[in-house]
Amino acid sequence: MKFLVKKEDLYNGIKIVERATSMKALQPVLLNIYIETTENSSIKLVATDLDFTVITEVDAQIEEQGKITLPSKTLNEIVSKLGNKLIEFESEDETKVKIKCQNSKFEILGISANEFPQDSLKIELNEDNGFEIEMKPFVKAVRQAGFAAAGYEVSNLLSGIVCTFSDELLEIASTDGNRLARVREKISNKEQQTTQLIIPSRTLNEFIKMSAFLEDENIKIFTEKTRIIIKTEKTMTVSRLLEGQFPKYNQLIPSESPKKAVVNVAQMSSALERAAIMVNEKTYIVKLEFSNNSLTMSADTPEAGKSEEKIDIDYTSEDLTIAFNYKYVLEALKNIEAEEVEIGLNTPLSATIFTPATEDDFVCLIMPVQIR
Repeated sequence: MKFLVKKEDLYNGIKIVERATSMKALQPVLLNIYIETTENSSIKLVATDLDFTVITEVDAQIEEQGKITLPSKTLNEIVSKLGNKLIEFESEDETKVKIKCQNSKFEILGISANEFPQDSLKIELNEDNGFEIEMKPFVKAVRQAGFAAAGYEVSNLLSGIVCTFSDELLEIASTDGNRLARVREKISNKEQQTTQLIIPSRTLNEFIKMSAFLEDENIKIFTEKTRIIIKTEKTMTVSRLLEGQFPKYNQLIPSESPKKAVVNVAQMSSALERAAIMVNEKTYIVKLEFSNNSLTMSADTPEAGKSEEKIDIDYTSEDLTIAFNYKYVLEALKNIEAEEVEIGLNTPLSATIFTPATEDDFVCLIMPVQIR
């Protein structure tokens, strides 16, 4: 195998696929990136942890065909530190590669490409099972509404993000049982396909990070049996789908809230972070007291001390004291793309709604905790 490749192209390709390398690696080859020359002046890079696979193509000058797998971490470190010139890869056997760039030379030991999971390399697409949508609204919606999913180690539906595609609307939602986030974005769905998919949160969170290295305007989504494939011009992300009945989350969102506060997002975020310095690190509880046009946030840990922050807000309803895991509130505020947030309140134990004080169709519901 022998090829020449631009440093920037290869580095971007590595950054795209490396997210799929296995973290726990029962098989050493799953820590590696599969590299194979192709017939159309490019190299194919593949990484997988068996649940999640990413494949991309990088333009290259191919001098001799071949394939190998190389350690993802080592390869990334070498390429990132090389000069911005052509990099030469050459291997004379299945497990060793020489890398040259200007005056730099490296020799890396890899693992034979034959040990890489072959199922991850053969992805066949059925065009009848695919539909195309714009990348930007999809990425924005996942970023805004995907944060409330349960941790990936929780092997149930709540570790997924539910995506509903219809003619001109994309609805994305997630919940971990204590909070819920939902966003709606207008999209152009040429095939006018209507479908609902529950995609592992890790898959979509990694795709968001990858999207920074992708220049495509559109993505094509394919589904087959129990897996999803998200395809751009040169990249494919392959993941299992979660199966089952996702909670009917829209029924949980109150249509009206008897008490409403309008708060500056930046002011509330910074004040909440300061108040949280004194939280009990087992509960993360911060108390919020809504009074006549003011909001007081306080934390109290008997063995450490107290904190209190007060900000001006727009609130004229009766006084209300309510408590939350402050991290949930902070994440909601960070995902609101507006200067002001409207907080819909009811009782100290009722679900509280956070929405942008603009036209954006985003809502986050957070369950309060009981104050003892």
